[in-house]
Amino acid sequence: MSALKVLCIIISIVFAVSGSEFGFCKAPDKCTMDSRKCVENHFTKKRYILYDVNPAEGFNLRRDVYIRIAVFLRKLIERDKEFQWQLVLPPWGNLYHWRSRNIGSQERLFWSTFFDITSLQLYIPVIEMYEFVEEYSCGNREVQLDRLYILQNDEEMFKTGKFEDKNELIECDHDSLRYHKLKQHMYTGPFWGYSNVTARDVKCLKFHGMARDLSQNLMPTRYRSIMFDRMEIALHDEYGSKEYWRARRSMRYNSELYNIAEDYRKTFLNSTNKNDNTERPADWTKEKNRRNARGGPYLAVHLRRRDFIMAHKASVPTIMNTALQLQKRMVKLGLTLLFIATDAEQYEFEELKLYLSQYKIMKYVPSDYVINKFKDGGVAIIDQIICSYARYFIGTHESTFTFRIQEDREIIGFPSDTTFNKLCKTNEDCTIDGFWSIVW
Repeated sequence: MSALKVLCIIISIVFAVSGSEFGFCKAPDKCTMDSRKCVENHFTKKRYILYDVNPAEGFNLRRDVYIRIAVFLRKLIERDKEFQWQLVLPPWGNLYHWRSRNIGSQERLFWSTFFDITSLQLYIPVIEMYEFVEEYSCGNREVQLDRLYILQNDEEMFKTGKFEDKNELIECDHDSLRYHKLKQHMYTGPFWGYSNVTARDVKCLKFHGMARDLSQNLMPTRYRSIMFDRMEIALHDEYGSKEYWRARRSMRYNSELYNIAEDYRKTFLNSTNKNDNTERPADWTKEKNRRNARGGPYLAVHLRRRDFIMAHKASVPTIMNTALQLQKRMVKLGLTLLFIATDAEQYEFEELKLYLSQYKIMKYVPSDYVINKFKDGGVAIIDQIICSYARYFIGTHESTFTFRIQEDREIIGFPSDTTFNKLCKTNEDCTIDGFWSIVW
């Protein structure tokens, strides 16, 4: 037997063994009878990226994490034409501020509840979790992800202050792990509340760096689906850049939420897009740079209380000091309408109204229809939309809820000095942290 023939046989054996180990089988992208027989279809060109974050993180920080991975995926698609990359949108649920009772489950909520999926898809290919389950498993109930990475900070860097890029597989601390091995090649875990989702392999990754640095962990010739947990650890690739703002602009809300906010503004705040010079194109890619948005004839304030009273006690004012600051600004602006978005207790809100009795003070109260359909997350977005269209906005220092409103106002086109204002600890003027300007 010739040496060449022997070499060919060896290569064939190696390929066959490798193929069986990872469930290789040749099948088209779409589900067929043949593809359903395959344990995994590694010859399809579709590749899926999933992610999750620290359970304690709130709604508005999670929106920021989406931008990090969206920009990462956009750049990955531009340079890797071989595979069809898609982002699976992680369902929402069990967040700290979602405390309403008697409105049904607030778990496993799809992104379409809050956001316009078509708008997101103008930036990157995204699919909802239920679409992924159907597409990935070809209609089977069980879904097994190829690999799950759990990102972990390098605590030594935070102790020494010497930060450097790191992407290192480490031994998992199984006592603190949220994922548990059921049997060989099968791990169970939270997976957004889906009991039918497991992972074939779980690895812990000591990581410090930009989101793009995770591309070396994808291995698309070997894995069809990759999940990153604790994705908030990865940093923005292009923080504040034009690309960042393109991803942010794509995050249009569910159109019904805009309509609800618009009806409220018209009914209670004498505010319409035409009169306020805040009209926007339906397609975010058609938006233009401008600074002439006028806004409705009301001042909007985001007054964060609850956990912020203790966690940020150096910057959160008392109700009385809040009232004094708002009164000063209302007089200066010549406004009589005040809209308040707040997580304050009702008695605190009533106290504020007493201090500001000379003004008409409004707070959005959802109907049964709105709260049951859009849940607490949707009500929060309506609050943010109303604040975004005000003549003048004052936020809470270091609140991501405030940050998202400021971003929306930058996109709409307000002068920056009507947007980047904050409540101070006392009635004395305090330093503004700086303007977070949009890049077109």
